[in-house]
Amino acid sequence: MKFIFDAHLDLSMNALEWNRDFRMEVSEIRALEAGMDDLPDREKGVVSFPAMRKGNIGLCMATLIARYVKPKNKLPGWNSPEQAWAQTQGQLAWYRAMELDNQLFQIRTKKQLDKHLTHWKQHPQETPIGYILSLEGADSIVNMDYLRQMYREGLRAIGPAHYGPGTYAFGTDSTGGIGLKGKSLLKEISELKLILDATHLCDQSFWETLEIYDGPIWASHSNVRKWVPDERQFDDDQIKALIERDAVIGMAFDAWMMLPNWKRGITDPYKSGLTLETIVNHIDHICQLAGNSQRVMLGSDLDGGFGKEQCPYDLETIADLQKLDHILTQRGYGVQDVENIFYKNGLRFLRKNLAD
Repeated sequence: MKFIFDAHLDLSMNALEWNRDFRMEVSEIRALEAGMDDLPDREKGVVSFPAMRKGNIGLCMATLIARYVKPKNKLPGWNSPEQAWAQTQGQLAWYRAMELDNQLFQIRTKKQLDKHLTHWKQHPQETPIGYILSLEGADSIVNMDYLRQMYREGLRAIGPAHYGPGTYAFGTDSTGGIGLKGKSLLKEISELKLILDATHLCDQSFWETLEIYDGPIWASHSNVRKWVPDERQFDDDQIKALIERDAVIGMAFDAWMMLPNWKRGITDPYKSGLTLETIVNHIDHICQLAGNSQRVMLGSDLDGGFGKEQCPYDLETIADLQKLDHILTQRGYGVQDVENIFYKNGLRFLRKNLAD
């Protein structure tokens, strides 16, 4: 069974906002949620630490996420950047607790990365799951002192935007550029040598960011606009621009990003024919544009605010990402290609851009 690096998991959000103890089996988490209807994905989660181990997912980018919303912004979020910051600090405290319980191991450097991979290969069931800290949306960064503080806590990747208009950039379902605050953020990201995550940037903010920022950049969880015509996905020019910047693009398994015309809460995975093979269309398009299999990774986003009601019907838990090995092979991908997509591309990027 091949190793998997997952470039995007909202672990702490699930732990604190969904009240899920990821040390349990997925079936146990679902049983605890029986009869709950406060969220559409109750009883339908697919992620847990045991499921990650079963799928040999020994490394992930694990997020902090808290949105600040200005007055008249109808998106859910916090009413001040300081509140959003406090939320991320609670999430950080959960990661620390999981480290103390030997469930997780935080990676900040190439040396720590290689040490973890060696231990995982030798003792996968006893070794804590490795994680690298990422910030999804920068609204919780009150000023650059806060970003420097997060760097000291191990933050190694950051996405300037999430959904809607943000403090530093415009995200999904909004339009606008990065402005002076965005330029200030990019300058600090560059000085800290953080990985910039282009996921969620609207088109204008995306192109302005690429013009200004010259540091390491990737997209942790973004699919292909050719197959799902929405600005949340990348068009061919954006994909080519990322390839030119030596980026890797993570494939997300949120149904509406995989299949066109998906309607949340209405479209059914079974009736629509949504399977894991659907993501291979997105993978293949990027590989064709790149001319090789070196620009794609997995950034599943599983349990990122959705569950089985909104992901491929042949995925019962995150462990089923392993099914992609056979699916990709059947589509003509060789062993090296599958290994590239499962982990080698992401690890190559991390080794190039993490400090020693």
